[in-house]
Amino acid sequence: MKPFIRETGRAAPIEGRNIDTDQILPARFLKQDRSKGYGQLLFHDLRFDAAGREQPGFVLNQPGYRDARILVAEENFGCGSSREGAVYALSDFGIRAILAPSFGDIFHNNCLKNGIVPVRLPEAVCRDIRQSLRREPSQEIAVDLAAQKVQLADGTAHEFKIDPFWRECLMKGVDDLELTVGMLDLVERFEKDYFSNMPWAQPRSS
Repeated sequence: MKPFIRETGRAAPIEGRNIDTDQILPARFLKQDRSKGYGQLLFHDLRFDAAGREQPGFVLNQPGYRDARILVAEENFGCGSSREGAVYALSDFGIRAILAPSFGDIFHNNCLKNGIVPVRLPEAVCRDIRQSLRREPSQEIAVDLAAQKVQLADGTAHEFKIDPFWRECLMKGVDDLELTVGMLDLVERFEKDYFSNMPWAQPRSS
């Protein structure tokens, strides 16, 4: 997983409340081998028509947004099923961060586990950013995880909160399991000291 310290990139406004995981990645694609990449499948039924042609009205098909690395969405983004494939599609497309007032709980956690930073900002702030992006496509936004700030093209900065554990995972480029394995020596040392000080707590062999 690529470490996330500070990412600066073009941003795209994603309109619509309650965009669910089936809109992000339609369920019929879940059996496809991920080795081929899920990026082309992101928002498939919104980006393409039945014949596979690009829908020019969809934001990620428009100049200025095609190579977006940051999405700015509305509330409850990523609601719906628990499928992790939706996050795979975002990651494979190149999305590194999503700004929204709120996220589906499972989707939020899946983002953290896959190197995408889900940034919660007030609804009014997200709305203003989307409006600015529509007025001036190709704007870049910086998401600074180290400082826990989002910096806009006009210099405006917005602070955000993130769980310290996941912040460390993202900045090191590891998931929760990898971070735990990296602390194995500390765990073993604690276990040794614990049972040395309290031998009565040592499990009995059967």
